[in-house]
Amino acid sequence: MKITDLRCAVIGKHPIVRIVTDEGLHGLGEVEFTKSYLKPFVLHFREALIGEDPTDVERVMLKIRQRGSFKPYGAAVSAIEHALWDIAGKAAGVPVYKLLGGKVRDKVRVYNGSIRQKRTGDRPEDYAADVKWMMEQPQNFFMVKQGISFHSNMKDTIEDFHYGVTQKKAGYHGAMDQGMISERGFNHMLDCVIAMKEVLGDKVSLALDCGPGWMLPDAIKFARAVEKYNLMWLEDMLTGDYVPWVNPQAYRELTTSTSTPIHTGEQIYLRHNFKELIETQAVRVIGPDPADIGGIAELKWVAEHAYMHSILMAPHGTANGLLGLGALINVCATLPANYIAFEYPSASDPWWEDLVIGLPPQIVKDSMVDLLEAPGLGLDIDAEAARRYLREEDAGFFD
Repeated sequence: MKITDLRCAVIGKHPIVRIVTDEGLHGLGEVEFTKSYLKPFVLHFREALIGEDPTDVERVMLKIRQRGSFKPYGAAVSAIEHALWDIAGKAAGVPVYKLLGGKVRDKVRVYNGSIRQKRTGDRPEDYAADVKWMMEQPQNFFMVKQGISFHSNMKDTIEDFHYGVTQKKAGYHGAMDQGMISERGFNHMLDCVIAMKEVLGDKVSLALDCGPGWMLPDAIKFARAVEKYNLMWLEDMLTGDYVPWVNPQAYRELTTSTSTPIHTGEQIYLRHNFKELIETQAVRVIGPDPADIGGIAELKWVAEHAYMHSILMAPHGTANGLLGLGALINVCATLPANYIAFEYPSASDPWWEDLVIGLPPQIVKDSMVDLLEAPGLGLDIDAEAARRYLREEDAGFFD
């Protein structure tokens, strides 16, 4: 089998990768909806892939893996890797999880980071009402994640929240504010945590997406202040999201200062850049994204290495879309006992659920997702239904 073409079309907001072969099989991969500008980065790899056997996934990846980088630029490589595995599974007639060593769980646990409504504000009562709404959703999530501090609007809406520079109309998702947090801002965040925990109790766990942007002294002080609320984790306080460095030494100081679990990793590209975080016990939880780290094989390697160092695993995935859900389900079915849950990605537009073939009517039941048993990553796109969303330049995407 040989690759005859690599195509990429932006469908809605997502760049969708389609690898075509001379035996009629195709593979699909999806880039986060926040990265619609990455289509040219995907197509940059076209000439390198044509003529290769897509079922030799690692051999193909050796040609392109070094051309990616930290979020967002690892996404192009990652989506191609997903499409290669999709073809490999279809060619073998098995789900991709079988090619990764087989499943260790029959259902995969997920948490809620994407099913949300627009919050009424940034006051404690607004946060409390928001998590109450999340608790009432039919998925019955065991855990919800909320954005606070630099990963929320409170940095703009709370007067004198911090002493750093505040960016206005930066124009980029992930533009970073940073600075020492004021006493007013600090107390406001604590009040929001208290309000949410009063609603959630111990029935639904709470994690906080915090930044990046914190200074280390503030991060230590806050992590200690919330210890009694038994949070699942504090995410991306120092670095993370679109920050192209890791800073494990500072994370280790934060981690060893508190019993509150510290989490990072969604922006990190390749196993090599997790090495020091893991081997120095710099965090308690890592959250690589299979659509950013370089693909599902990279994520599995990192999970195994973290397991040997007793570090927990909670993959990121909120904007990965429904095809991205297929990649998350397959790889997380194979992960070791340090796996907690992955961040469930919902459809970026309601009509996506009419385009994707292979999903059950209710995907999440009691915070669990069934494995996809169709060959490959288990999902496909209804080409005829999707054509209405194609741009004129992408008219041949499904041919």
